[in-house]
Amino acid sequence: MPSHAADLARRLARNAEAVCRHYLSNGRREGRYWLIGDVANTRGRSLFVRLSGPDHGKGAAGKWTDSATGQHGDLLDLIALNRGFDRLRDTLDEARTFLALPPDLLIARQDRYPAPRGSPESARRLYAISRPITGTLAQSYLHSRGITTVSHGDPLRFHSRCYYRPDEDSPSETWPALIAAVTDPGGTITGAHRTWLDPSGHDKAPIDSPRRAMGHLLGHGVRFGLADDVMAAGEGIETMLSLRMIVPTLPMVAALSANHLAALLLPPTLRRLYVARDADPAGDAAMATLCNRADAAGIEPFVLSPCLDDFNEDLRHLGIEWLRASLRQQFIPQDVERFLASAVTA
Repeated sequence: MPSHAADLARRLARNAEAVCRHYLSNGRREGRYWLIGDVANTRGRSLFVRLSGPDHGKGAAGKWTDSATGQHGDLLDLIALNRGFDRLRDTLDEARTFLALPPDLLIARQDRYPAPRGSPESARRLYAISRPITGTLAQSYLHSRGITTVSHGDPLRFHSRCYYRPDEDSPSETWPALIAAVTDPGGTITGAHRTWLDPSGHDKAPIDSPRRAMGHLLGHGVRFGLADDVMAAGEGIETMLSLRMIVPTLPMVAALSANHLAALLLPPTLRRLYVARDADPAGDAAMATLCNRADAAGIEPFVLSPCLDDFNEDLRHLGIEWLRASLRQQFIPQDVERFLASAVTA
């Protein structure tokens, strides 16, 4: 850690309770610890922050651990996760601002916490506090769906205790969940998609709505790769990940529903669009609308059709080689050479 960052971390640790009251205001002090549900300021008791102790070493003040996720760190780490920062510079600026605030102004800043439920800010925090999917139930779940390869840069994460509420009148539950970032064409996170999972990792959770999205979704989607002149678009995350098993270098976006697929924003550089349709009336309508919009914008549209209900069904029941052969017939020759040939030899 750079010396100026280490100095800020020590200063924060000497004011650990004030930091917790500011950023984790839904928690409470119990003895030498501050207890809270997670770094996003959710009520609970799984995360604990040590409020007193030496400046460094065992038992140091400001050290925290989330027993539910295994996350841990110092107060700079906590601030970064709480605010959704991915740059150290932003975290250090926030820490300097906090340390310069007089006590009577700390309360005034708390009106930003917690973020409104279902808002883009809430989605960004959920994604920030989730962990990479390698070795998690989310990876097991995708494997059970025939998706055995996920690229390192794909916007997929895992949360071990993601809140789920059946309806407004029911208490919250927690289930493990696959978390996907929803972004605009510029890459800014505007929402998140949650797939709640059965603890076995072999299926979705046995709840009424195991898939839900939050945030600003219209026109946006879960993006795999950076689109330039050619892109594929479809409804579901698993549908697009199934195609990605065959053509991993082709940029793709999952719009999350038929209505959102029809309204998807298209990059200005796009020249060719493959629409992966779901084989149902809503999927056909969304495909037709998006193809018409693309054609009107000077983008050449092509339709990719599954044999069964969708491409994940094809992958699971017909096999990867069958799916590869099907796509080879549906791509235009130059894209077979560009995307399919490289995938075979990779």
